[in-house]
Amino acid sequence: MRTREYGQFCGLARAAEVLGQRWTILIVRDLLVGPRRYSDLLAGLPGIPTNVLASRLKELEEDGLVVREARAGSDRSVVYRVTARAEELRTALDALGRWGAAGMREPREGEFVTDASLVGSLRVAGQGRTPPRRRQVTYEVRVGPAVVNATVARGEITVAPGPGSAPDLVISGGPGFRDVLAGVLDADAAVATGAVELSGDESLFADFQATFSVPYSATLAL
Repeated sequence: MRTREYGQFCGLARAAEVLGQRWTILIVRDLLVGPRRYSDLLAGLPGIPTNVLASRLKELEEDGLVVREARAGSDRSVVYRVTARAEELRTALDALGRWGAAGMREPREGEFVTDASLVGSLRVAGQGRTPPRRRQVTYEVRVGPAVVNATVARGEITVAPGPGSAPDLVISGGPGFRDVLAGVLDADAAVATGAVELSGDESLFADFQATFSVPYSATLAL
């Protein structure tokens, strides 16, 4: 059953009516990374019941945020993609993601990282930063089963799911990778403590850390 109406003529109340159902925001997050088949969404949202995913997608279609379409070429599989209306949510969801990440420490039991969540994490971590203006650099980041690539070129940052094409540096980490983004571990300490393993041009790791940062909340640290 959809979220009930709040009885208020208010933009925030209306947004909560559309996005307030469990799993809805995460479905939109995954689709903002790129079009996905139903099976892709199901695999990227472990724990979501199939009937709930089907219901949420139907609701998002009715609200004009998602459309279904057949892929071009030989692969005629049906995928879901976001509309321009849903694209308007990207900035808001990035802000919520950054706010939530500031309060994260160790993952809770049963929690792990997905490709879409790691793309979102690096995207918000790079916002407001000034990347070094050197040649184009491609990083491949692996955290548990998630693999994404991030390209920094001429001060611009692009993050996408999947391995990089001939990455300059591959960074593999576990739960301690959050401390790297928070600045708790500097480049040398991250390697020395085993929070990350590096492959490729290790001198670029300091640049990576300077480019991607989401500090822990000072309030929660007290």
